[in-house]
Order: sequence, then structure tokens, then C-alpha cells
Amino acid sequence: MENTYKSAGVDIDAGENMVKQIIPLIKSTHNKNVLTDIGLFGGFYDANFGIPNPVLVASTDGVGTKLKIAFLTNKHNTVGACLVNHCVNDILCCGAKPLFFLDYFATGKLVPSVAVDVISGFVNACKENNCALIGGETAEMPSIYNENEYDISGTIVGVASKENILNGTKIEPNNILIGLESSGLHTNGYSLVRHILFPKYDVSQYIAELGTTIGEALLTVHKSYLNEVYPLIDNKLLTGISHITGGGIIGNTSRIVPKNLSIDVEWDSWNMPPVFDFIKREGNVNDIEMRRTFNLGIGMILIANEKNVSKVLEQTKIHHPKIIGKIIK
Repeated sequence: MENTYKSAGVDIDAGENMVKQIIPLIKSTHNKNVLTDIGLFGGFYDANFGIPNPVLVASTDGVGTKLKIAFLTNKHNTVGACLVNHCVNDILCCGAKPLFFLDYFATGKLVPSVAVDVISGFVNACKENNCALIGGETAEMPSIYNENEYDISGTIVGVASKENILNGTKIEPNNILIGLESSGLHTNGYSLVRHILFPKYDVSQYIAELGTTIGEALLTVHKSYLNEVYPLIDNKLLTGISHITGGGIIGNTSRIVPKNLSIDVEWDSWNMPPVFDFIKREGNVNDIEMRRTFNLGIGMILIANEKNVSKVLEQTKIHHPKIIGKIIK
């Protein structure tokens, strides 16, 4: 029998068919700064950023084992948005707004409809964040991934004005911590969640206290805070920002707080959403482990001088902000 790439598990025709379907989606994210069409060996982006003293800020990430929930539910149109929003929030912590995004989608056997769903998630979030999707890579690798599974990652490039960079050096004692509400687990803690819940429950099972199925609760899209928080950066109302991902509130906020200062969190200053109560109870997880693993309902922390707190609370009211602590010596 004559061997072909297809007989080895790689279907070039399926890949080309998928690309034809996603081209209109990707083009819908483009703006006047995007100078190339889809299909070249790189994406061109005009470096006329329109801000003084521009500094490029870049970040790369994935969504971890949240993908396993997408596989179990056969729902693939949200994880791409989670990835984009995660990356947007990361560079927002540095004082940057997004310019463009690059994605990577790898699978054992390419199913065009699944790939299109995932990429539609990238597209939707890029449009919501005014971020152009200017390129990406789709890889079909038999034997690397299990059947009907895939992995995704993404790289974001943004820009900050040099004087607006947030790197922790502006944080001082008595600065106030303002927590912004998360939409759920975001993209962290899923290995522990799966270990706790799926020996006991089916992903499609409705849980009254959650008001939805377990799968829907766990696939809730990771929230972007860009539109409300970036104006605060532009107006110099913040001294620091922490994106609460793996490591929890203390682990992530410690990354930006100067060594001679500490974080004083009032853990009872907000109500933990039901999904975390459910996980804690079902897994018999202690408070220390919960705080190290999950965001517990706080997706981002803004650090501000006390005189600016009222303005920050007003600007971010859509995220139900709460004063959750302060910086101490």
C-alpha cells in the first residue's frame, strides 16, 4: 500500500478546509494597524501606537486542564476566549493595553468544526478587547494527543506608555486593596476540581446551589477587566495591579509588592461564590489550600492610594468591587 501523509494521520485537506472557514472570523478582528492578510509567514503590525514613550509588553499562556471540561461537555467555543482574556489581564497588570494576539492549536486528529469553535472564542474575545488576531498555528500530531483532545496556547503583545508602567515600585504602606469580582474559577485549579468532583458527579449533572450544571459552571469564561481598569491606569489612579491566577490572592499579589512591605487581606470582606463553597465541601479542602489554589471570587486586585479609592470603586462598579485589605510594613 502506498503511504501518504493522510495514512499517517495528518489530513492536509481537512486543515485547508478549516483555514477557509476561519479566515473571515480572523479578518473581523483586524484594524488599520494590521498590514498583512492571512497566510504569510508572519503578521505585520504598524508600530504607530499613538502614545508617548511606548513600551511593548508581551505574555504567553494557556488554559491548563480547563480543556478537559471542554472535552467532557463537547463545548469548545469558550476556552479560546478564556485564553485571550487571561493574557489581556496579565499585561494589564503591567499597565499595558493589547495590540495583537497569536494563537496555537494542536490536536491528534483535526476536526475542523471543533477547531473553528475554539478559534471563534479567540476571535470574540479579541474583538471585545480591541485586539487583532494577526496569526497562529494549527498542528495535527497523531500519537501526541489523545483522540478528540487538543491543546491551546497564545501570545499577546501590548503597549504601555513608559510613565504608566506598573511594576510594584509605586506601592506604599497603607495603599488599599480593591478586589474585583471573578466570573468563577477563571483558568486555575481545574486539576484539583476534577480530582474532587468527577469520581462523584457527571459533568452534565445539575446542581441546585450552582443554579446550573457542573460543566456550565466550570466553563464560565475567564473575565477581562481591560475596559474598566485601563482608564484608571491612564489617569494614574493605581499603584499596582494583581491578576489572581494559580497561587491565589497572596501568591500573585506578592509578585508586585516590594520586599519590605506585606499584604493584609481581610478574608471575610467578601462572599465566596457558591462554586467555591461546593468544591471546598465536596473535597474537604482546608482554607489554606483553597486560598493557595483558587481566586475565591476575586479575579483582580487593584492597589490604590486611599485618596483615589472612591474613583476606583466608581469606575469598576460593573465588577462589584470590594475593599479587601491594605498594604502594611
